[in-house]
Amino acid sequence: MPLYEHVYLARQDASTQQVEELTGQLKGVIENLGGSIKKTEYWGVKSLSYRLRKNRKAHFTLLDIDAPPPAINEIERLERLNEDVLRYLTIRVDAHEEGPSAMMRRAERDRDREERRERGDRGDRGDRGDRGERGERGRDRRGRDDSDDLENGMEN
Repeated sequence: MPLYEHVYLARQDASTQQVEELTGQLKGVIENLGGSIKKTEYWGVKSLSYRLRKNRKAHFTLLDIDAPPPAINEIERLERLNEDVLRYLTIRVDAHEEGPSAMMRRAERDRDREERRERGDRGDRGDRGDRGERGERGRDRRGRDDSDDLENGMEN
């Protein structure tokens, strides 16, 4: 059977429980039509780039599906009828990605970064230590008064 990645966006007003119920309903439809869902990821409420039906945010959910094309047609039909679904996208893939998706890895990375910041850990950069005397730089250092004289056309 063909493999698909399916992402749908639900209204921000819908509760997380309602989104999970919708995911369960879609899973039931796919299983009844001879398919299976390999992975489900709830990405949470994210900001949209632009308003969709007066919504600035939406619940994002990813489904990795192994199902025949009629099952995909049916879940897309149900999503068009459902008022809570703002958008959906189904893409046929050669293989499903193992482990967490890029969105979930990003969320983990951000969470780890926030924990390090709270602990005061500097990560890979290490402690800079005492920088010591910096000394003069390579270019000619003139005092402020000397530069004013140059601007007025007088040299020493």
